[in-house]
Amino acid sequence: MLKIAYHPIFKHNLPLGHRFPMSKYELLHQQLLLEGTCSEENFFVPGPLNDEHVFAVHTSEYVASLRNLTLDKKAIRKIGFPLSTKLVEREECITQGTIEGCKYALQHGIAMNIAGGTHHAYTDRGEAFCLFNDQAVGAKYLLAKGKAKKILMVDLDVHQGNGTAEIFQNDPDVFTFSMHGGKNYPFKKEVSDLDIGLDDGTEDEQYLSKIKEILPELIETEKPDFIFYLSGVDILATDKLGRLGCTLEGCKERDRFVLQTCKDLGIPVQVSMGGGYSPDIKIIIEAHANTFRMAQEIYF
Repeated sequence: MLKIAYHPIFKHNLPLGHRFPMSKYELLHQQLLLEGTCSEENFFVPGPLNDEHVFAVHTSEYVASLRNLTLDKKAIRKIGFPLSTKLVEREECITQGTIEGCKYALQHGIAMNIAGGTHHAYTDRGEAFCLFNDQAVGAKYLLAKGKAKKILMVDLDVHQGNGTAEIFQNDPDVFTFSMHGGKNYPFKKEVSDLDIGLDDGTEDEQYLSKIKEILPELIETEKPDFIFYLSGVDILATDKLGRLGCTLEGCKERDRFVLQTCKDLGIPVQVSMGGGYSPDIKIIIEAHANTFRMAQEIYF
C-alpha cells in the first residue's frame, strides 16, 4: 500500500496575502480522497521527531534557536515565515514524516510526504520557506541505521537544492543531483555532485530528454540502494516563481519516468512534494495530485 505522511498541522496559518500557498496541503489531501486515488488508510500521522536524527544534520545551536524562538530577525526574514512554536512543530512533523516514509519505502518500494522537500535548509540555518531539511535528515537516518549504503538525491524542484548540496558536500555516501532553473533563486548556488542549470523557458521536450538521458546513467554509475525524489511542480510555465515552460502533462511524464525507473530497478524511493506557486491553486493541486496518481498506477 502507498503510505503518505499527512497531518492537519501541515496547513499553517500565515499573514493575509503571504505568497506561500499553504492551503495546498489540506486541499491535496481532500482531492486525493475525493477522486479515489487514495483512502484514509493511505495516510499516516508522523510521530514525535527524535533529536538524534535532527542533530545528525542540523547544529544543536540552530535547532535550539528555532525551538526557543531566539533566531535573529535577519535569519527569520531569510526563512520567510513568521517564527512561532507552532511553525517549528509543523516542520518537525514534516521531517518525521519523511523519516517514517523511508521505512515504508523499504517495505513497499515507495512512500510519500504530502509536504517536505525543504532543500534550502542548511546545517546551521534555514531559508526560503525551509527550516529543517527533511530529506537530508531521512538520508542520514538510513545511513546511520545501516538501512542504506549509497543514496541518490534527485532534486527536480525548479530551485537548486542549495542546502542539500551544502549538507552532503563531503559525504561520499550521498550523491546530490539537482536539475533547476539556471538563472533562478538561489542566485549564489552551492555545488551539488551534479548540477544541471536549465535556460529560462525550457519546455517539455528539452526538459524530459535531459532527465531521461541523465537519470539512468547516474543510477548505473552511482549504484544507489535508496533514492530521494523531490518532485517540485514549480517547473510549470504558469508558476510565478519558476521561469521554466513545462506543461501539466510534461510534469506528469517527468514523475512517471522517475518513479517507473525506480520501480524497474527495484530501488526504494521516498518522495517529498517541494514547491509549486502557480497563481491558480487548482493547477498546483492537479500537478501535485499527478505525482500521487503516478505512484499508485506504477506501484500498486
